[in-house]
Amino acid sequence: MQPQAREGRHLLDKFIKDFLQPNRTFLDQIKKAVDIVCKFLKENCFRHSTTKVLMHCLRHSGRGGWSTAKGTALKSSSHADLVVFADPLKSYTSQKNERCNIIKEIHKQLEACQQEKDFEVKFEISKWKAPRVLSLTLKSKVLNESVDFDVLPAFNALGELKSVSTPSPRIYADLIYLHKSSDALGGEFSTCFTELERNFVCSRPTKLKDLIRLTGTNGYDSSCPGHLGPLPPKYALELLTIYAWEQGSGAQDFDTAEGFWTVLELITNEQHLCVLWMVNYNFDDEIVRSFLLTQIQRTGPVILDPADPTGDVGGGDRWCWHLLAEEATEWLLSLCFRDGSGCPIQSSTGLSPGADHLHRGTCYWGLDSSSW
Repeated sequence: MQPQAREGRHLLDKFIKDFLQPNRTFLDQIKKAVDIVCKFLKENCFRHSTTKVLMHCLRHSGRGGWSTAKGTALKSSSHADLVVFADPLKSYTSQKNERCNIIKEIHKQLEACQQEKDFEVKFEISKWKAPRVLSLTLKSKVLNESVDFDVLPAFNALGELKSVSTPSPRIYADLIYLHKSSDALGGEFSTCFTELERNFVCSRPTKLKDLIRLTGTNGYDSSCPGHLGPLPPKYALELLTIYAWEQGSGAQDFDTAEGFWTVLELITNEQHLCVLWMVNYNFDDEIVRSFLLTQIQRTGPVILDPADPTGDVGGGDRWCWHLLAEEATEWLLSLCFRDGSGCPIQSSTGLSPGADHLHRGTCYWGLDSSSW
């Protein structure tokens, strides 16, 4: 569902509140479902197994980037992703080689314990020989509806990193070495850095999170038959929205229509985007520096995951950004982007090279969104 153009820009906030923001009842239901699975994994899953595993569950609910944990969940999105740090996974390599065994064991124990734990589980059959994720649907008497889960075993690369700390460059140097010397895909180990991803978004103002909800909803249905290829991940749009806000006013309160306008203009010029943040990694370490310089020279759009430098969620021509650009172009003609006199929002949006700064929110090519 999308707000109709005739509603005008002043009703965008009402649309978000009425149709996109989840209510407390829904969030409580998701939390209960997550608690059921987490408690089982930590206390019961390997109780009868010859494999002794200590589990640490990270609760991140919401398809497309741990959205409940970050405060950007959409109404009625009954899906939860759980990252499970299992002690046997001692490195990136062991995660790649051994997570399949952890998934099989969790599957086996969940099936065996359904009756005594008073819940029902239905598993999705993976098409992969060595799956990276266990997908299941949970039903329970304490839940009003079923909840879909993706359980993802991961190596705890950050250890007991404090929330105010910056990861050691060695953590990323090891990751980069593996990425360059093997067939590991960019972003394949992003689950190891889930806490950093969550922290990057959850600290943002409430209104910015609402804008993220709006940006990630409109014109974005990857199951639509009209789509001719894969759309970019919603996490890319989250980051693009945050970038636009940082380059603009960066204020707690702002005009939603002008913010949305700026993000849409960025999307229409997607080929020229190159964005990265210096919050968890930077150019101080030679290995990381050399890799980042290579990353930012890739075909645009380039949007580097602030938690994982190997993860380019912009993806260049991997994703069908041009389809989103077409949708964005149509949206820019909407009445949502006209002022009280019916004139288009005035915004300086000429595409020009950005200053070559290496700091948080760096963009080598971008749009001036200072008007909001």
